Amino acid sequence: MKLSNSEILARVRQIEIKTRGLSSNIFAGEYHSAFKGRGMAFSEVREYQYGDDIRDIEWNVTARFNKPYVKVFEEERELTVMLLIDVSGSLSFGTQRQMKRDMVTEIAATLAFSAIQNNDKIGVIFFSDHIEKFVPPKKGRKHILYIIRTLLDFRAESRRTDVGQAVQYLTQALKRRCTAFVLSDFMDERDFRQPLTIANRKHDVVCIQVYDRRIAELPDVGLMKVRDAETGMERFIDTANRRIRQAQAQWWKKRVEYLRDTFSRSSVDSVSVRTDQDYVAALMSLFAKRS
Repeated sequence: MKLSNSEILARVRQIEIKTRGLSSNIFAGEYHSAFKGRGMAFSEVREYQYGDDIRDIEWNVTARFNKPYVKVFEEERELTVMLLIDVSGSLSFGTQRQMKRDMVTEIAATLAFSAIQNNDKIGVIFFSDHIEKFVPPKKGRKHILYIIRTLLDFRAESRRTDVGQAVQYLTQALKRRCTAFVLSDFMDERDFRQPLTIANRKHDVVCIQVYDRRIAELPDVGLMKVRDAETGMERFIDTANRRIRQAQAQWWKKRVEYLRDTFSRSSVDSVSVRTDQDYVAALMSLFAKRS
């Protein structure tokens, strides 16, 4: 259901109050510790010393002075943060406290406010099975409120998911290294490990999975009509049948193992949070792991 303009403004304000407070009071130090110094900027050259990485040799200067010189890099204090936000149909689902889309919006807003408090720029890539919208990185509260409002009011052209295409677009669109958060339920049947690995070599990619309890365990409520939010297919299932409930639980277990293996092989940090759980604890755990 499409929100009215006044309802959107009220929700934007509500999310700002909650997430800005979280980023100020809880995440300020943790965010800075977890993501500072991920970008390196060229500073100067100096003579080669034993133990220097030969890949840092500055060949033009070396040729000019007839002895080896290396580039010296220093940490960039200002980061660019990109949010890759899944807007496919499967995010419009929730059986507990909120829909997956609502939690993704709050997490995105919290990360955005944490970024600007660290004087970082923030940008967004909205994706389904293609790139739906690109918001270039900028600073400032007005920019973040625009992002939140867009999140609340966004209507994707497609209901399907392609994570690989989203991270491939990130690799091509952002020339300088950035920190990128992929917020999704990762309900994607395609294998996205290769594009994720390539993206993480150029950028610092972090994956945040949001899921609902009922995807992991079916309730015993008898005959139930279910609909695939991305394909529109509908069917009836008998949740009173123990084998069906066990099959769903087994499928989810394999899915979790597959994603864990994908993130691990891509050398990507990740965290998973359920819609009825506190995402603050999940983010704190992620930040602590990276500090």
